[in-house]
Amino acid sequence: MKRILLLILLCCSLSLYGYERQALWSARKMPDSQPDQIAAMTSESNAEGFKPEKNRIPYLEWFEKPQNPVGACMILISGGSYQNCCDMKLIDKWHKELTEAGVQCVNLVYRTPRPVGLPIYQSAWEDGQRAVRMVRSQAGKRGFDPERIGVIGMSAGGHLTLLLATSSQTPAYERTDALDDLPCHINIAVANAPAYATTDAEAGTKATRQGYGPDVTLSKVFKFDSKTCPVSLHHGGLDPYSPNGSTQVYRQLRRMGVPAELHLYPGKRHGAFGFERAVEFLTQMGFLGPVAPEVPLMDRFTSDSDRAEVIKEDVWPEGRMPDPQEKQCQPYIEWHFPAVQKSRAIQILYSGGGYNKNSPDNYEVAPVRRYLNAMGITVVTLKYRTPRPEPPLAKHTTAWQDLQRTIRIVRSEASRRGLDPDRIGIMGYSAGGHLTLMGVTSSRQNSYLPIDDIDKVSCKVQWGIGIYPAYALTDGGDCNNIHGGNEDSDVLVPEFNFDLDTAPMLLIHGDADPWASMNSVKVWEKMRAMGIQCELHTLATRKHSFQRTASPGTGSYSWMDRVKEYLQPLM
Repeated sequence: MKRILLLILLCCSLSLYGYERQALWSARKMPDSQPDQIAAMTSESNAEGFKPEKNRIPYLEWFEKPQNPVGACMILISGGSYQNCCDMKLIDKWHKELTEAGVQCVNLVYRTPRPVGLPIYQSAWEDGQRAVRMVRSQAGKRGFDPERIGVIGMSAGGHLTLLLATSSQTPAYERTDALDDLPCHINIAVANAPAYATTDAEAGTKATRQGYGPDVTLSKVFKFDSKTCPVSLHHGGLDPYSPNGSTQVYRQLRRMGVPAELHLYPGKRHGAFGFERAVEFLTQMGFLGPVAPEVPLMDRFTSDSDRAEVIKEDVWPEGRMPDPQEKQCQPYIEWHFPAVQKSRAIQILYSGGGYNKNSPDNYEVAPVRRYLNAMGITVVTLKYRTPRPEPPLAKHTTAWQDLQRTIRIVRSEASRRGLDPDRIGIMGYSAGGHLTLMGVTSSRQNSYLPIDDIDKVSCKVQWGIGIYPAYALTDGGDCNNIHGGNEDSDVLVPEFNFDLDTAPMLLIHGDADPWASMNSVKVWEKMRAMGIQCELHTLATRKHSFQRTASPGTGSYSWMDRVKEYLQPLM
């Protein structure tokens, strides 16, 4: 019996240690106290016997100490429209996975429902700032760095996350005691589906204008002060709490030079997506410990063992190439057939090079070709004409001609090679990303006059993949560009027609790319306005050619998996 009692006491003590509650305020010092507000997760407030009068004070719920601590703490914030705290499953997932990664986790349970006569977020913001101060005060006791405090939240919790990330220098409440002398800034943030971020939703509704319109702007509640921290934003493309709120936040962070990531998921409604991307962001930013040494991409994919056969083919019949120029290389394609075909889809692939050079064998093409062959996908690589043609031809004209002709050749030969002529995608990098945008948005415009029956075949594609596309904005998007595509005057270049055959895209870009990541963001915004769902990922601190060398555990290391995930439904 004594052993049983000791075991019960031990279990109780472990439970208390793992889920210790800490009140944020004393009842008499809590600002803007309202009699109808409570502080409880819905699993608690909906339970039989719940007593609201005993659950008025917001609190922190400290989870167990990680076995291998990295010296960081993450505050977890539920959503619930500021009406309740309902995301128990998310809190549980975040807590388990972050604790496993060595992060001390703590759940913030703030006051709900929305306060009367105040902004919908006011009492939660007060609780949030107080919570950060309390967490910072606990750093020494609990073994983490007071300057390695992060926040992750969902929906209304994502909105509160952004308030804490961008507006810590604006007091949400007047000082109540010595704890309030501590700073309430945070050091890193992950905002999932942040609600109410645009002016057509800031009163607490879904985005009535879908986040669009000249009179719809980013909500002014976000101050973007000097303590604004790096943020990773995650949003579904069909979310009625508009993903344009996340693109607007991202735009402002880039204006300020604050590292950020933006992850937009096609066809997804309101929800938290891509937690793995958040972990990669935390890894890249050093929040989970020292960043591992970078590994060259070409060293990771060296074998052609998953390729069965290569067939080389000229793009143009002899003497019939449009706009020939002596200084340019001869264009050709190569069919790379997988050893084990698992799909009838075809991926056309080509490199960048500023339209001055390109190679089907460099680090941009060869590793992906091998990766896709291993997936069982047929790859067609294109060597298009470079360097740039002489004026009056545009820098991309001859390359565009080569791409349109390539798509027609591939489509015309697909059936006899056992492939699907209506499952063709194009993928390029940098200038090749610009070329991909030409192919995706302007297939109804002929870049050359027909020369034979192949040119009667459509050059429409079913998808595009743009990796750090360049030259997409009217500011040029080059290294001398001071705006990086942030200003409203910097719009998409006119050569992108966005015609009725425009195809959906996957876009991946380095956040610190001098050929601005706003190229990809503004393409995404344009596509969404047309009703076309695209996927987008930007990678914090990463420049042009983010993948050439990369650290394990980061998004610039795993980026080809985004390509795989995007292609799998198309296979």
